[in-house]
Amino acid sequence: YIRNLKSMKKFNPIKTDPNKTRLLEVFDNSFPRRNYLIIHRASEFTSVCPKTGQPDFGVIIISYIAAKKCVELKSLKYYLQSFRNEGIFYENVINRILDDLVGLLKPKWMEVKGEFSLRGGVNSTIIARHGKIKDENYRQK
Repeated sequence: YIRNLKSMKKFNPIKTDPNKTRLLEVFDNSFPRRNYLIIHRASEFTSVCPKTGQPDFGVIIISYIAAKKCVELKSLKYYLQSFRNEGIFYENVINRILDDLVGLLKPKWMEVKGEFSLRGGVNSTIIARHGKIKDENYRQK
């Protein structure tokens, strides 16, 4: 079985667009001196397994403490939808989202969590973080 897994034909989905961040829009944080937690939950995230071409489904939870900028929600929705036909591993997509948002927003702290649906009896949760929080009450359990 392992031998067959290694020789599995690689699916050739669309390649990632390095300029995907152009879909994202920001607005000024009205309370930059206050450390408050912003949580966005995208319940219908989809991408494609780069090995099999099968669709992957998951929930993406983006939590952050803004500095000067916040992400606009409609643009975030379009950005996340842009992964729909992209062949990308779970670990890669979560870290890509974190890197893109951190580069754009420069938050005090950010966490991107992907909870991916069950496949073959295994489900995966991937968490990537940027920065540190002084107050532990902001960390999600």
